[in-house]
Amino acid sequence: PSNISTFWNFGSLLGLCLIFQIATGLFLAMHYIPHIDLAFSSVSHICREVNYGWLLRTTHANGASFFFICLYIHVGRGMFYGSYTMLHVWMVGVVILLMLMATAFLGYVLPWG
Repeated sequence: PSNISTFWNFGSLLGLCLIFQIATGLFLAMHYIPHIDLAFSSVSHICREVNYGWLLRTTHANGASFFFICLYIHVGRGMFYGSYTMLHVWMVGVVILLMLMATAFLGYVLPWG
């Protein structure tokens, strides 16, 4: 395509971030206890007593931020190069973006206040 630039890499970075998020999330879920009285102590247990648990937790938290940064840059690249003219592809991307934001809100923001 005529619009190949350094911004082209952000789609691949999104995939890489998603793989890291799923992997670290699965490992964190193996040690997490979703009980109202034990949830915070299980997070403390992960950070203090699980081998490299602090690294898993930090990687998962910072990976989510980096994922959304890459996502916004990826959308910005599409807007800059006029990809919104391909209406079907653009609408699929908008639906994926809305689903990601809903998942982040319902899965992370809502339970933790």
